[in-house]
Amino acid sequence: MSDKNLKILRHSLSHVMAMAIKELRPNVKFAIGPAIENGFYYDFDFGDDKMGEEDLKKIEKKMNFLIKQNFKFERSELGIDKAIDKEKKNKQDYKIELLEDLKKDGNESVSYYKIGNFEDLCAGPHIESAKEIKKGSFIINKLAGAYWKGSENNKMLTRIYGVAFNTRDKLEEYKKNMKEAEKRDHRKLGKELDLFHIDEKVGLGLPLWHPKGAMLWRLIEDYWYREHLKGGYNLVRSPHIGNRALWETSGHWGFFNDSMYPPIEIGQTLEEKQKGSKVKESEEYLLKPMNCPFHIQIYKNSPKSYREFPLRWAECGTVYRFEKKGELSGLTRVRGFTQDDAHIICRRDQVEYELKKVVDFILHIFKSFGFDTNLINVYLSLRGSNKKEKYAGDDKGWEFTENMLRKVAKDKKLNFTEEEGEAAFYGPKLDFKLKDCIGREWQCSTLQFDFNLPERFNMTYINSKGDNEKPYVLHRALFGSFERFLALLIEQYAGNFPIWLSPVQVKIISVGENHIEYCQKLADKFKLQGIRVEIDISGETVGNKIRKSIKEKNPYMLVVGDKEMNSDDLMVRDRGSETIRKIKRNDFIDEIKEKMNFFR
Repeated sequence: MSDKNLKILRHSLSHVMAMAIKELRPNVKFAIGPAIENGFYYDFDFGDDKMGEEDLKKIEKKMNFLIKQNFKFERSELGIDKAIDKEKKNKQDYKIELLEDLKKDGNESVSYYKIGNFEDLCAGPHIESAKEIKKGSFIINKLAGAYWKGSENNKMLTRIYGVAFNTRDKLEEYKKNMKEAEKRDHRKLGKELDLFHIDEKVGLGLPLWHPKGAMLWRLIEDYWYREHLKGGYNLVRSPHIGNRALWETSGHWGFFNDSMYPPIEIGQTLEEKQKGSKVKESEEYLLKPMNCPFHIQIYKNSPKSYREFPLRWAECGTVYRFEKKGELSGLTRVRGFTQDDAHIICRRDQVEYELKKVVDFILHIFKSFGFDTNLINVYLSLRGSNKKEKYAGDDKGWEFTENMLRKVAKDKKLNFTEEEGEAAFYGPKLDFKLKDCIGREWQCSTLQFDFNLPERFNMTYINSKGDNEKPYVLHRALFGSFERFLALLIEQYAGNFPIWLSPVQVKIISVGENHIEYCQKLADKFKLQGIRVEIDISGETVGNKIRKSIKEKNPYMLVVGDKEMNSDDLMVRDRGSETIRKIKRNDFIDEIKEKMNFFR
């Protein structure tokens, strides 16, 4: 079954679920029920007649009963005014609102789909009949709250989710993957491995990194810096806030305001504000949602010649974007995150080389962290032919940049799909999404052209003829954000990080108090060799210490007692092994350093 047909099947199942719920709760009010990734949902208003988790199996059972009737999906059309009257009679407030919106948009008629005795407003399409739904191919798996039309100003509805595939086997495979995903969940592992936590007193969406998590971050960031310096990039840095005038010039004030925080008034101290003092001279600053305008201002600080190009400027800059409380999720959806940003400013004749260089860099980074680059899907986002007026730049510029991205994707043999109308307003782009070990797709790297900033900031350089010319500006990020990439790494490895990436490489366990001093001296010798080590000198039993170290997923564990203190041999337990091996201390150090060579 194609992706399109599977989407239709899932959408049809949302209607079957609505039909089942109508029989179970006759007074229910219906909102919307689309297909989504891996399944479907429908939003309901049950009024005072609440629905709970215990009802999900009843819904699924009723759906299976109805499907056995092999009803057909029958489409009909109705004039918009008659449809509104119909829904008023049925007291379906949400359908009435949808119909009134459609009427405002100029629609004169709408379509309905009937299955059995149930009829629902829907544009379709749907499957022909219930015969197409295979036994055991779907489940109703959870419910949640959802605001009508996604607005917190509207009523909270009950959203019921289902998962559906074209066969029972595909569903079972999905269930298996979900169990594995639960074990790998970075929020769960982040707590178990003592990497990070999110504290409401600090603020939702603002992670706090513990020592081990901060070390993991530092290892990745150090690698990032080294690779960029080797790749011909220069480093820049910018502040966390910027004057309102900067964001007005860049266009973010008007075009990106739904993702930005309100201005901070700069003109008095907190103490003066608390005392009610009047502001003598006020300025407005905003938390930065992007690093781009700062890099452009660095560019404009001095005249540029064509001989200086390309300029490759990189920054690990923390940015802040407004996210609704209910949309925050661990490290993958946060309010403050660090982008591994870079801007490449170049001439037209340098564009192709620079694009290919970035593509190679992206693939190199993913491969370095153990991802299969053959599983990367690339999406070429194009302007499309409709509503050209909403995009920056002219037709000639768009034609050149879109064709160039297409050529680069083909030359580099990327597995890419073209998406019409999906370009950012400022230019076309390539988005890189990789699949992890259980088949989930993640958005990470992006490579974008920008027509907006060169125009708005009047960026120019002196060309070979002595005339002013606008440069090409390329945005790119490799990780996307450190937070999301770290979440991906934690889940990819299930916390079992390779030696070079492990925050703690060796855990030393003292048998008793008499062994503590020796353990500390041994740890110092490891540290002098650049090996990351931690000692457990607690008063717990040795058995408890070992079990604790196993849960921490440390690559190596050393237990030190009387015998080990009087020998140059170490008794090493490797991660995932129940056996202990004997090895000379210097040989053990060499073994670890050899495995760290990649990172060095």
